[in-house]
Amino acid sequence: QQSGRKYNLFLKRRLRIDKRHQSKDSIFFRDGVRRIDFVLSYVDDFKENDKKLERRKEFESNLQKAGLELETEDKKESEDGKIFFVKIHAPWEVLITYAEVLNIKVPIKENDIPSTVENPLDCVLFPLRLPEKVMHPEPDYFTAPFSKDKQELYLINDESTFFSPSMRNRIVNYILTRCPYGTEEGKKKFGIKRLLNNGTYTAAYPLHDCQYWKKANDPNCDSERYTLYMEWARFLRFYKEQPLDLIRKYYGEKIGIYFAWLGFYTEMLFLAAVVGLICFLYGLFTMDENMSSKEICDPAIGGEIIMCPLCDQECEYWRLNTTCESSQYSHLFDNVATLFFAIFMGIWVTLFLEFWKRRQARLKYEWDLVDFEEEQQQLQLRPEYEAKCTQKKRNPVTQEMEPYLPLTSQAVRFCVSGATVLFWVSLIIASMIAVIVYRLAVYAAFASLMENTQTLQPISGLLTPQLATSVTASCLNFVIIMILNFFYERIAIWITDMEIPRTHMEYENRLTMKMFLFQFVNYYSSCFYVAFFKGKFVGYPGAYTYMFNRWRNEECDPAGCLIELTTQLTIVMAGKQIWGNIQEAIVPWICNWWGRRKARNNPENLYSRWEQDHDLQTFGALGLFYEYLEMVIQFGFITLFVASFPLAPLLALMNNILEIRVDSWKLTTQYRRPVAAKAHSIGVWQEILNGMAILSVVTNAFIVAFTSDMIPRLVYYYAYSENEDSPMSGYINNSLSVFLISDFPERNEPKENPENFVICRYRDYRYPPDHERKYLHSMQFWHILAAKLAFIIIMEHVVFIVKFFVAWMIPDVPADVKAKIKREKYLTQKILHEYELEKLKERLCQGDKQATEKEFIATEGRMELSRAM
Repeated sequence: QQSGRKYNLFLKRRLRIDKRHQSKDSIFFRDGVRRIDFVLSYVDDFKENDKKLERRKEFESNLQKAGLELETEDKKESEDGKIFFVKIHAPWEVLITYAEVLNIKVPIKENDIPSTVENPLDCVLFPLRLPEKVMHPEPDYFTAPFSKDKQELYLINDESTFFSPSMRNRIVNYILTRCPYGTEEGKKKFGIKRLLNNGTYTAAYPLHDCQYWKKANDPNCDSERYTLYMEWARFLRFYKEQPLDLIRKYYGEKIGIYFAWLGFYTEMLFLAAVVGLICFLYGLFTMDENMSSKEICDPAIGGEIIMCPLCDQECEYWRLNTTCESSQYSHLFDNVATLFFAIFMGIWVTLFLEFWKRRQARLKYEWDLVDFEEEQQQLQLRPEYEAKCTQKKRNPVTQEMEPYLPLTSQAVRFCVSGATVLFWVSLIIASMIAVIVYRLAVYAAFASLMENTQTLQPISGLLTPQLATSVTASCLNFVIIMILNFFYERIAIWITDMEIPRTHMEYENRLTMKMFLFQFVNYYSSCFYVAFFKGKFVGYPGAYTYMFNRWRNEECDPAGCLIELTTQLTIVMAGKQIWGNIQEAIVPWICNWWGRRKARNNPENLYSRWEQDHDLQTFGALGLFYEYLEMVIQFGFITLFVASFPLAPLLALMNNILEIRVDSWKLTTQYRRPVAAKAHSIGVWQEILNGMAILSVVTNAFIVAFTSDMIPRLVYYYAYSENEDSPMSGYINNSLSVFLISDFPERNEPKENPENFVICRYRDYRYPPDHERKYLHSMQFWHILAAKLAFIIIMEHVVFIVKFFVAWMIPDVPADVKAKIKREKYLTQKILHEYELEKLKERLCQGDKQATEKEFIATEGRMELSRAM
């Protein structure tokens, strides 16, 4: 019986192959002429209720009334025998009607403005260039908004190719999101989104034009997906420029502007990475000349300095030279170059943001987005808003009744939303406190273990208790960050949906601010703790401060806290980047492999283009949101804390080179083709980047002043050094205060003192036990504090003045782009006026009484006025 079923299945497939002559790459209806602009899919089973059938019937009927042409593929023709596919084609009449509605710009004349002067570096940059046909797939045209009444004005060579596939799917999507499908509970229902949400349809998507690994067999197909894969989406092309015009043509301006921004950010990172690497190498080459680490490592100095115990009772006294290696490594990041790099990055971030505005302005001109009003596209009401808002009021502009959300309902929703966000932020802070408690509890255990265990003696110099605690706490913190992030993403979407934002723009902006606030606290809180709180509130031997009156606050390494901040930053930043790439590349690949595993055994003709795309992952409306969020968080790591880790821009650069190719690969090979959308900027992310740029100046000034040892060293060099030949000699001894062991209270005193030490040293500036102001802060402490505060004020003002001066000096729109925009507007107006004049002449010649001489004179006068303007 089983063999009989297999035979029947074979016959069925054989019949299907004979019946269908189309290639599996076909993007046309069965007639091979009409292009498939969109595909809807649904599962029709016996258990399905009548409502879904009625909705589909009504919806498809209304689509046909709107002028769209449909062709249905029966479920028997599908690979699994369950899915129906409705193919949609927009004929010329529909395209020109909605092109006018959507104000789509189309070519009227080839651009006659000469291209910019050739770059003298072109010969050097030639290996990085892509072929001209890939970089510029279309000629440059002057464009004007489409009008049905002026079709002969436009360069229409072929009606089937005049509108690009991305324009066509944008027009069809516009119709699909507004097409009604009936009335339920007295309300008019419309839009494909609702039909997808209630299960009437399972998917709605435009088609890729071919398979990504080979060109389409049809000569009418441009095979742009294949070109993008070969020239852009493969990692071996990482050194090549991006084909932005082709990306824009295939995916639309919104995705194009993201890759343009990501590419520009990566290019600018190259400069920061080179300078950061030079600063790191400076620290590496001057490591042996560092007087502080020399004194710590010297057996006659560091070997004779007895340090106070690192924990209460269980820990023993220890010699300063046991931290020799860690003090040497801390010099890699804590040196004079740190100050230079912090100031440099404050200026770099301004240059990046200002030059990006110029790059964005150039793209706006090249991509015909100069007069594009995003508000016009985004102010359309969300279907969810119309569905949930039952009350209506008159719009003062349109004088039409439209749904609205009462103020009381808005207030309640905002209160619930605010309380939820506050709760999750508090949860992050609570988790950070838990990690701090872990650090305090484990620190004592590490200190005791490393002092008393002989097997750890070989690495005790490199792996100090502070470093061991920092590494394990950073790893634990990263795991907690990832867990909280996983849950909060879903919570943020839920509370934003609950607020019922009115428009798509409002929805994206609210979700962006919630997610960014959470991610900011989640990723940066641990770095802020190490940078600004750790080791600052320790107290001194005999009067230590305790958290919850139980755990003694942890101290910095004798060489400073900067190396621990570097460790924290490296683990969180690198861990996030590795995890992000795994999520972006491997997870979609596994999902697609699992979904397509059955189709591999099918003959080629059975696995059609629409079925192949149906089995891919969906690039949702929030797809780009997560890409931007990931990069902005990385931007925070390389700006807010860069003074502690000059190699951060280099790590970010290597990640972004991979990120561009991973994003392009997954978009080209693993996801359905997104619906083309317009955007003329990166939106609210620009304001977030500006805010982080300003905050980074403050954080880096505080890191240099309070986390690094630069200011105490400078104060000692200029005010307290007694050796003219070697001004920094004696600094370590000067930076450690003296404590009389007999003054230890019972709670702090170690259980053993086998060598009968009388005094121990600790990191602080306090008077010695024989001074009348015993254990109070010395005058040097106040001198250093004053110097730190003065440094912060001076550095902030200098960097801010330079930042604002640079921003003022660099215009947002390049002069040549301004000239081109004016030239295009003038020529466009001239062409339109000449066209109207010719029309009037024709009407006069034909004896049209309505076309009076006065109208002719007025039109000529308007042309003269336009020339004068």
